[in-house]
Amino acid sequence: MILKDRVAVVSAAGSGIGRAGAEIMAREGAIVVVTDLDAKRAEDTAARIVAAGGRAEARVLDVGDDTAVQAVVEDTVAAHGKVDILHSHAGVQIEGGIEELSADGLDCSHHLNVHAHFVAVKSVVEPMKRAGGGVVLLTASNAGVFPDYGMIGYITTKAATVMMAEQLALDLGKYGIRVNALCPGWIDTAFNEPYMRQLGGREALERVVASRVPLCRFGTVEEIAEAILFLVSDRSSYVTGHALVIDGGERLVGAGAES
Repeated sequence: MILKDRVAVVSAAGSGIGRAGAEIMAREGAIVVVTDLDAKRAEDTAARIVAAGGRAEARVLDVGDDTAVQAVVEDTVAAHGKVDILHSHAGVQIEGGIEELSADGLDCSHHLNVHAHFVAVKSVVEPMKRAGGGVVLLTASNAGVFPDYGMIGYITTKAATVMMAEQLALDLGKYGIRVNALCPGWIDTAFNEPYMRQLGGREALERVVASRVPLCRFGTVEEIAEAILFLVSDRSSYVTGHALVIDGGERLVGAGAES
């Protein structure tokens, strides 16, 4: 078990990529604090982990609430003595280009996709420094490494997350804290619904994936979980400040593909 007895805090772990990441960490021996805005989803993920022989506890968390984020970290340190891994995964996708997206929509995107990461990392820095190091993984997106049509709030905030990971890696490396960004492409989860609405429905989204992804398919949460495990474990012990793009090659095509 490559994460034996390490303590991990994961946000938005009640479904999709967050759940898959929490489960693979637990499978490899981590004690996982499963957080989600939806209490039942958090409890379901924790229950799945325990049923598989792992260790997990569920917490309700609104990452938009700075005090709540700090409290989860403080409670984790009080209960387990440390936080070895933070996977700050929660975020929001609000559709619309400059003409459709309101300023409030942009502010919401920034608060949940950038500000929330900042607060989560700030909360774990001191515990990780005391422990002599740790690992931070921020979920960005392949949308953070190349532009696309519309989705200006999502794309600009995910690009900010990539740069945040680089800057934090630069600043925190001297404490033994590694920081990387996870940049998934088209993973078949409910998170895609806003962009799917913008395109006009599921069939339109499937056409986009077929035309823009060289592997011609959606990715799976299990495939992303393997990347998460790599980035939060000692398998990537000399990797920091990196944006790992897992998108079936879409970045090679970018916004110029027919959609």
